[in-house]
Amino acid sequence: MPPRFRMPSDEAVAEARALAERRLSAEEFNARVNAPLTEEERAEMLSLIDWFMRRYPTPAARLAQARQSYLAAERLRKAARGSD
Repeated sequence: MPPRFRMPSDEAVAEARALAERRLSAEEFNARVNAPLTEEERAEMLSLIDWFMRRYPTPAARLAQARQSYLAAERLRKAARGSD
């Protein structure tokens, strides 16, 4: 069984939010968007896609999994924040 999910610390969330919401200049954005994938990144991405397609072989199974994951994440978020 996979390890139980633990909510990240408030500091980790704040740091991730700051990174995610940081404004990039046009040059920074273009450099990141146009940067080629490394062979390692490409192989990892294809491996994850392959696993997901085997695990959830039909569109209906993929949608059901996405809905289930979303609901589970919402329950965890509410429980961790005590606002259930």
